[in-house]
Amino acid sequence: MKLSQLKSIVKDAVKEAIQEEMKDILLEAVRVPKATIQENVTHKPLPKADKQQLRENMMGVLDGMRPGANGTLSATTSNMPLQVGGNIDTASPNGSLPAGNVSMDQIMGLMKSK
Repeated sequence: MKLSQLKSIVKDAVKEAIQEEMKDILLEAVRVPKATIQENVTHKPLPKADKQQLRENMMGVLDGMRPGANGTLSATTSNMPLQVGGNIDTASPNGSLPAGNVSMDQIMGLMKSK
């Protein structure tokens, strides 16, 4: 028997063995019942100090909003001159950024807020 014939026989035998084992493994994985996961989440109320800090943070955000005609708050875009509308291509070689200006103060404000 030539070496190439022996290699071919061994290769075929190994393929068959792997295929049989894979079938067994997959069947076993499918047959095993899945364990259900139970989550026990308990929510603790916030302490008064944290509630007050949260309220102050929210009021700080709402300070820039003006009340509308019916007394509800409405956000304005007066501080955000950069407006994006429609389909804007920024990824292709011929793409461009949307028109508008962003001041350095706005950029610094975003960086300091984190």
